[in-house]
Amino acid sequence: MIPVPRIFITGSADGLGRAAAGVLIGEGHHVVLHARSRERAAALSDLAPAAAGVVIADLSSAAETRDLAGQVNQIGRMDTVIHNAGIFLEPSRAATADGHATTLAVNTLAPYLLTALIGRPDRLIYLSSGLHHAAAGSLRDIDWTERSWNAAQAYAESKLHVTALALTLARAWPDVLSNAVDPGWVPTKMGGPTATGDLEMGYLTQTWLAVSNDAAATVSGGYWYHRQRQLPSAQARDPAFQDQLMDRLAALTGVALF
Repeated sequence: MIPVPRIFITGSADGLGRAAAGVLIGEGHHVVLHARSRERAAALSDLAPAAAGVVIADLSSAAETRDLAGQVNQIGRMDTVIHNAGIFLEPSRAATADGHATTLAVNTLAPYLLTALIGRPDRLIYLSSGLHHAAAGSLRDIDWTERSWNAAQAYAESKLHVTALALTLARAWPDVLSNAVDPGWVPTKMGGPTATGDLEMGYLTQTWLAVSNDAAATVSGGYWYHRQRQLPSAQARDPAFQDQLMDRLAALTGVALF
């Protein structure tokens, strides 16, 4: 009997994460769903009965994120982890309980922590954005403690971070397929109703990279848009920047990935 892949998707209560989960469950895969709160988990009532589990944690909290990794590890080893959860334009720096900018905490620190603490899967997928190209800059004030808050810039930087994280892991963990996906500007709650991108291709790229055995999908270190490889920013590809970023994230979380 061929084992069925077990896949964990963060932020699967709505949007792209939920759509990807629905497709993968429909294909017969064992999918572990994630919601930020019990209230949000109620929105998964249609998918939950066929899922391999539902885990709950607010990714703006380091303690809850660590606990989430424990919940996932208890379910068993994941074949694929899709780091889909994210927040878009936060009106202010809005510090978390740990004192971090919420955008940094949810979009950068949480996927970093979960990568470090969840048992190593065969495949890792990180949701990026074409906006990461607008994020060139140093890592000196990564947590926005000195600069005046700029929501769009903070979001773009967070997506540069996860793109660089995906490429770092492709370099450091040759036994893992690690890729970043730009879903495009799609009409989800985050993207808004006027978004013009192809929603279906936005999530089908994730599901394809998560489980497909196509030669095209079983690669590592890619940055994908609608199942086509694209070139991420030069900074995301720069090993020196990647190493500096890993050092900063280790310092901010107290957890070293390597």
